[in-house]
Amino acid sequence: MTLLQDKVIVLSGVGPGLGRSLGEEAARMGADLVLVSRTEKRLEKMAEVVRSHGRRALVVPTDITDEDQRAALVERALDEFGRVDCLINNAFGIPPMDPISTLSLESLRAAQETNVFAPLRLSALFADALAASSGSIIMINSCVVHSSQPEYSGYKLSKGTLKHLASSLATELGPRGIRVNSIAPSYIYEDVNKAYFDWLASEAGVTHEDIYREKAAPTDLKRLATPDEVAKAALFYASDLASAVTGTMLNVDCGEFHDD
Repeated sequence: MTLLQDKVIVLSGVGPGLGRSLGEEAARMGADLVLVSRTEKRLEKMAEVVRSHGRRALVVPTDITDEDQRAALVERALDEFGRVDCLINNAFGIPPMDPISTLSLESLRAAQETNVFAPLRLSALFADALAASSGSIIMINSCVVHSSQPEYSGYKLSKGTLKHLASSLATELGPRGIRVNSIAPSYIYEDVNKAYFDWLASEAGVTHEDIYREKAAPTDLKRLATPDEVAKAALFYASDLASAVTGTMLNVDCGEFHDD
């Protein structure tokens, strides 16, 4: 597929699971990548994957909660490629999985810094470049926004705020030709969640497959999405196929939640 041929995509939160799949699938579709996370070794491994598909990769180790480093990221990206077509805000942080009334303000602030304020500032700092390319912003949200379980409430606070941020930015940046959309995965069947399922199984005295069936049971398809499936759905928004799509959030959850 060449849906993203010669587009330049800035990807934050390069890591295992979805971050890795977003980078590889974008390269498969013809994009060049600016790869962003705190860990240079991880970025270099991802850059090798991108280059194996014949695309260019720029490694920029960045703490996206630091304003000076965010500004430096924008400068590095434009110096290297001269343009940016899409910003994918994939980095995230999860506060403790406890009821929200028991969480410290420090833990909630830390999640907001990564999940809300960093995407806001990166979107603002890349706005001029995105306006020049009639580009787009993709927020990686979560189906946690549809849940009211107490253990998810701290995470839902930041992801719910991110949903509203994306909507506001779509309206604010739309007149400049910039589209802003979100995707909301549920459980993604990747290495981190596979290990989590192993832990749940050991705690409950059941098998990994039992946990998988339990997590997949609420979905219409009776299975969990894979990282490449979620990545492909997200990258639709970066393509010209979505040139008239903005202000939306797409659930990528095998039918676990239905919008009203």
